[in-house]
Amino acid sequence: MTVSMKREEIMAAKENFKLEEILSGIRPVDSQWLEKARERTAQLVMPARALGRLHEISERLCGIQKTLRPAVQRKAILVMAGDHGVVAEGVSAYPQEVTGAMIQTFLSGGAGINSISRYVGADVWVVDMGIIPELDPAAMDGGERLLVRKVARGTANFVQGPAMSRPEAEQAILTGFRTATALLRQGVELLGTGDMGIGNTTPSAAVGAVLTGTDLDRMVGKGTGVDNEGLRRKQDVVRRGIQRNRPDRKDGLDVLCKVGGFEIGGIAGSILAAALHGRPVVIDGFISTAGALVAHALCPTVADYLFAGHCSEELGHRAMLQYLQLDPILDLGMRLGEGTGAALAMSIVEAAVRVFKEVLTFEEAGVAGKEA
Repeated sequence: MTVSMKREEIMAAKENFKLEEILSGIRPVDSQWLEKARERTAQLVMPARALGRLHEISERLCGIQKTLRPAVQRKAILVMAGDHGVVAEGVSAYPQEVTGAMIQTFLSGGAGINSISRYVGADVWVVDMGIIPELDPAAMDGGERLLVRKVARGTANFVQGPAMSRPEAEQAILTGFRTATALLRQGVELLGTGDMGIGNTTPSAAVGAVLTGTDLDRMVGKGTGVDNEGLRRKQDVVRRGIQRNRPDRKDGLDVLCKVGGFEIGGIAGSILAAALHGRPVVIDGFISTAGALVAHALCPTVADYLFAGHCSEELGHRAMLQYLQLDPILDLGMRLGEGTGAALAMSIVEAAVRVFKEVLTFEEAGVAGKEA
């Protein structure tokens, strides 16, 4: 295959597509469909744009799906999981073993993401992108929802060198792309991103600091709850990791391999898949947005397909969203991760679609419109 291959051929490819071919196939959202959607919104039987951002959300969905009958009934959350060598630097309040234990909780249906996803009608899939333990889906309750796509058993400690090799970084992205593509081909209309990985706010902060140019005192937060001394240590770890590896902010793949994580790469790949296939994707919090930053560095056009589910309490998340020019749908002080903010925001996205499709126009309702 060549970089100039047709977009449809890329979408039909299975195992032998390349990253540069995916990037070249992503197109901006069609502005003509956005304009058609705005024209219908202007005719709805209510004062002009009386439901605020619900109108913007529904119009963007029309542009993404190229229709005035957008559909978001089939929803799925991809929870990307990975372990991190930088945990050895004491950056987390929890031991690394929690990653595997939480995956089992996701599969049994007892975690926060499961509760909210049941409420909004979204399927939850867990992807082992690179956790340390070897989990056997056949031996676990709910194991049919675990996809083992391990790049390696955790990343390396980025204070001592790159978190992963460049080929591993590309593998992580392509794995996320393939996994999301499979769901989209099965009819998923609205994709959400989630994460699991003890210590993963540290690489996410490093990715965010490099790609947005934000100072570490505004980017590095307390994560799952380290104390003030732990926060200072975490900031120092991120600083040393960046100084040691010197990631190139103009190269998203370089940033990922130098200071990132396998699940961050998987999230980036799933976002690229949504953009290529013309589907909306709702990103969750700090870690998911680090993945979005990597995808955006590789292909800025992906921003057309992104919805920010919420603004996390994690310190640097707002700076990340501002860099991507995304307004969060929710701002509820959440900081759990897992995809919870993305899942909850899906209910708002679906409400926006229902308003757009179900509210009558002035003409349909037989009501006199606003006089000129």
